Amino acid sequence: MNLLLIAHVPPILVSPENTVMDAVDASLPAKVGAVAVVSGEKLVGIFTERDLMYKVVHNRLDPDQTIIRDVMTAPVITIPPEMPADEVLEMMLDKHIRHLPISADGIGVDGMLSIRNILQAIVVDLKDNLLHLENYIGADNPGG
Repeated sequence: MNLLLIAHVPPILVSPENTVMDAVDASLPAKVGAVAVVSGEKLVGIFTERDLMYKVVHNRLDPDQTIIRDVMTAPVITIPPEMPADEVLEMMLDKHIRHLPISADGIGVDGMLSIRNILQAIVVDLKDNLLHLENYIGADNPGG
């Protein structure tokens, strides 16, 4: 599966020079919990809801005055679009990550994947597998 099919594409992008409030204003209409921080065409960090809570709100920083580069998570882990969903889920759980930028070249950002995206895709896959198994087993009845 190409992860870009289940990710937020295009991702929400902000500059490291933007304020926290700029990032919040960009993310709210898209209903996403993380934005990619890009300088030129290069991914330099990620700013998430956790960053907002732990680094801004908890420290009582002014979101209109706080610059993203001062509170973003960097360096950022990226994943290729063709990485298997089960491996992505395992990585996210092991590293306590909720959002991962998808990058074909490891430099830019093509999409933003959330743990919810992965879990929903895996549930759909499991339901499909269960349906196929039920049909296979049901076909073994007399006359089937």
